[in-house]
Amino acid sequence: MLAASTLASIAAPVMAQQDSTDTSAEDRAEILVTARRRAENIQNVPIAISIVGGKALEQTGARGLDQIKQLVPSLQILGSNPRNTNINIRGLGTSVGTSNDGLENGVGVYIDDVYYGRPGQAMFDLFDIDRVEVLRGPQGTLFGKNTTAGAISITTRGPSFDTEGNAEASLGDDQYRRIRASIAGPLVDGVLAYRVSGSYTKRDGQFYNSRLNEDTNDLNRASGRGQLLFTPSSNFKLLIGGDYSWQKENCCATVFAGVAPARIDGTPIPNNYYDRATRAGYISPPVDPFALRTDTDVNSHFRMSQGGASGKADLDLGSATLTSVTAFRYWHWDPVNDGDSIGLPILSIAQTSNRQKQFSQELRIASNGTRTIDYVAGLYYFHQRIVGSNITQYGSAAPNWVLGSNSVANVAAIDGFTTFNDSASTTDSYAGFGQVNWHISPALSLTAGLRYTHEKKSGDFAQTVSGGADLSTLPLDIAAAALASRNSLGRPLSYDARETDNSLSGLATLSYQVSDDVLAYATYSRGSKSGGLNLAALPTVEATGALQVSPVVNPEKVTNYEAGIKSQFLDRKVTLNLAAFWTESKDYQTTVLTNTFTYISNVGKVRARGVEFDLRAQPAEGLTFYGSGIYNDAKILSYPNSPCPIEYRSLQTVCDLSGKRLPGTSKWSLSAGADVSIPVVLGLGETAAYAGVDYSYRSSFFNSNNDSIYSIIRAYSIVNARLGIRADNRVWDLSVWARNLFDEHYYENFQPGSFNSAVLQGRPGDPRTVGVTLRSTF
Repeated sequence: MLAASTLASIAAPVMAQQDSTDTSAEDRAEILVTARRRAENIQNVPIAISIVGGKALEQTGARGLDQIKQLVPSLQILGSNPRNTNINIRGLGTSVGTSNDGLENGVGVYIDDVYYGRPGQAMFDLFDIDRVEVLRGPQGTLFGKNTTAGAISITTRGPSFDTEGNAEASLGDDQYRRIRASIAGPLVDGVLAYRVSGSYTKRDGQFYNSRLNEDTNDLNRASGRGQLLFTPSSNFKLLIGGDYSWQKENCCATVFAGVAPARIDGTPIPNNYYDRATRAGYISPPVDPFALRTDTDVNSHFRMSQGGASGKADLDLGSATLTSVTAFRYWHWDPVNDGDSIGLPILSIAQTSNRQKQFSQELRIASNGTRTIDYVAGLYYFHQRIVGSNITQYGSAAPNWVLGSNSVANVAAIDGFTTFNDSASTTDSYAGFGQVNWHISPALSLTAGLRYTHEKKSGDFAQTVSGGADLSTLPLDIAAAALASRNSLGRPLSYDARETDNSLSGLATLSYQVSDDVLAYATYSRGSKSGGLNLAALPTVEATGALQVSPVVNPEKVTNYEAGIKSQFLDRKVTLNLAAFWTESKDYQTTVLTNTFTYISNVGKVRARGVEFDLRAQPAEGLTFYGSGIYNDAKILSYPNSPCPIEYRSLQTVCDLSGKRLPGTSKWSLSAGADVSIPVVLGLGETAAYAGVDYSYRSSFFNSNNDSIYSIIRAYSIVNARLGIRADNRVWDLSVWARNLFDEHYYENFQPGSFNSAVLQGRPGDPRTVGVTLRSTF
């Protein structure tokens, strides 16, 4: 989506509306980007963009998007595992805990111009990357799929007609090792070039399962990519690429973090975790979550694989360029989970598998930007098919833990009782889009864009049950009680759902070039996320089995207002960009979690408003400072009928969350850093020593959709540092590094656990990791 002319020298992360380059005079040159499908100085483009360059990824050691969020304050990524990943920008995108296969993404993820249909597809190691770009606000008038909150565009390094390559080896704590390599060059000089790259990462588990005497939460993943560039003439090029990656990891265990002490009125929560543990004769582990010890009778693990192929053709027509992007992809997810996260056989099987495949085709034309009116126009088609399968089996400890006693009826009801859920959904999306930029005068420009999307979804869901005792052999009263208990956990159920949406979205931007180094702009935009399908077990009427919840979720509509200033001063040694935004989302799609069911519903309205700043200073050659931050007042404006959190248990069942904080969103998020490089004489040719440090901070936020006070993730700060020496031509580069240098204790995930027992479970973030990297570029 963005391409910079000096990307080969990117070295430090730059947030929002700015690229990052080596600390030299070249940093102050114009950075050309193609955010609007033509080359423009990034400081003259009225779009809020964050960019992290490939060199910055290498130097900071950011492994994936979940670590890039430390460099981009407006970006938040949460989730209990790769499938259940939630990506938000400015607090909006996908509601915390939302993993229903029948929903679209609020934040689009693109890799080499190809849209990835499921968030889990983006949870892989980033390697041989040119840049990562984060665009804020509704997207869709320039490219790809329509999204309501923004887009993340990842661009890999491409083929070259000059032979080049790089190799890297890293070692660190917990037997961390990572190997990466790439090579590119000509096959037919001036006509056909290639690039091949690969990555392998492995690390021992950082958590210890005391019950099984095994480590868990490890890393074991590999990826490969190949590309061919065909340029038979000066006005045509074709880029063909293919990739494959897999992960096979013990993940994602949680730790015992205590028990919610009381309800909102101060009284104890009845039948809580400790009460149940006493009944079961279970010895609870100590409350010491950052000892990274877990106690489960199953080590959760998963296998994830994906791959795909794409072709991008560009035809230069002189006054415009015609582009076609064709792609096919698939994604497989196969987990085995300890669904109760307790060292008892409560759930003996708990797993949800997915098979996803997609096809996309984009055709667009973009003018060359030399006339009074510039334009981009295109057509887009996206097809997706997802098949899901879930198995949940209750074990021998379930009657006592889940139903409260080992009575004959309870044991007969669910010891061995199994539910099988199968779902399938198909999405077909058709869109036409266009954007026009009118240069009213040399300083004043008006941009207008529209997108029309027609989207069809169809899906089906079926739940079958088996196992448990044969109730026909029991006395009638016991059999009736057992059947009622079974039905509360799962009963035969099937339904079909269909949804068709027609939506119009767009934007209008007025920008004014105050001076050569100052741009002011204001934007009004509207976005739309299509309605979804509730492909899950839904609440039913006990007597008839009729659904109590609609299997169709309403579309989500977003209105966004934004104003900003981009500026450079002191001979462009300092860049300061400011933006203010106000975004409202109507019928926001969110997760509803009850004692038994999890499904998707609509919140009346939510709002995010705030300000962002981005600062970069290069006071001297070899020295760079950068900082970025966001203040976000994100709230639920209307949600009067939410299920209540655990602190209201047995007090009330419906709570009004209107006026509460939007889950998953910090009020304050900051990032800052510095890089320094100085020449040194070692007798090894021209060499330089370098050092860098980056800091990130996030204030506290709720990690459950009902804003439970027992789901608050407290504020935390993370400091990463590196120190190294390298040849000026980078033929060798040796560095030592530390991530989470001060071993900050914080949670990536934290909330009340399953079965309404008031247990608190969380997954701490990575502890301090120290390592060394040897890298060579040629």
